[in-house]
Amino acid sequence: MFLSIIIPTYNESENISELLLLLQEISRNDIEIIVVDGGSTDGTQKLIENHEAILLSSKEKGRAKQMNFAAKKAKGNVLYFVHADTLPPKSFYEDIKLSIAEGFPMGCYRFKFNSDKKLLKLNSYFTRFDRLMCRGGDQSLFITRELFDDLGGYCENHKVMEDYDIILRARKKHPFKIIPKDVIVSARKYDYNSYLKVNYANFVAFMMFYAKVDHDKIIKFYKKTLNHEKNELKY
Repeated sequence: MFLSIIIPTYNESENISELLLLLQEISRNDIEIIVVDGGSTDGTQKLIENHEAILLSSKEKGRAKQMNFAAKKAKGNVLYFVHADTLPPKSFYEDIKLSIAEGFPMGCYRFKFNSDKKLLKLNSYFTRFDRLMCRGGDQSLFITRELFDDLGGYCENHKVMEDYDIILRARKKHPFKIIPKDVIVSARKYDYNSYLKVNYANFVAFMMFYAKVDHDKIIKFYKKTLNHEKNELKY
């Protein structure tokens, strides 16, 4: 198995180095690390150049477009998509290889927040359940090249929630694996908003997605409902 790790970024200077340092500890000839940037203005690209990673610059900003662009350049027969503020367990290569051997061409991890707040632990608990609402890109996503190509990659019409869309399409024909280990994700949204407000925004956004509401309306609702770091939505 050759694994291509794909990390989409846009103004992630506060997070990218920690993730890349962790990934570089897993030194293997059958892993490549690709960071695909959407035009960062905060020095993210300069930080990436200091690490053992392939830096790609996408002409078009947006996670779906950036990840599809990187996937076309990737060498791997398995793709592993990871957000810049997510830290996977160091056993990720073995975990993914075993999952595929068990017959799962696609899957993710559960997650835990980098916070000890009790209410956030409740959110984390629900990520062990096999329900679409309990999924999300923060949990990272592995997928075989064959399945990714069969699905046509991420739907670039999705400006948000592209991860839900690809999982929904894949699960119509293929089993989905939730690896019983945790990735560590940033609780930064909860640093700027109340617990109830974030969960309300996430729930309404999911229902809007499920009802096939226009993506621009989902983004507008999310921006209006939540405060974001530096007043900028981390897409």
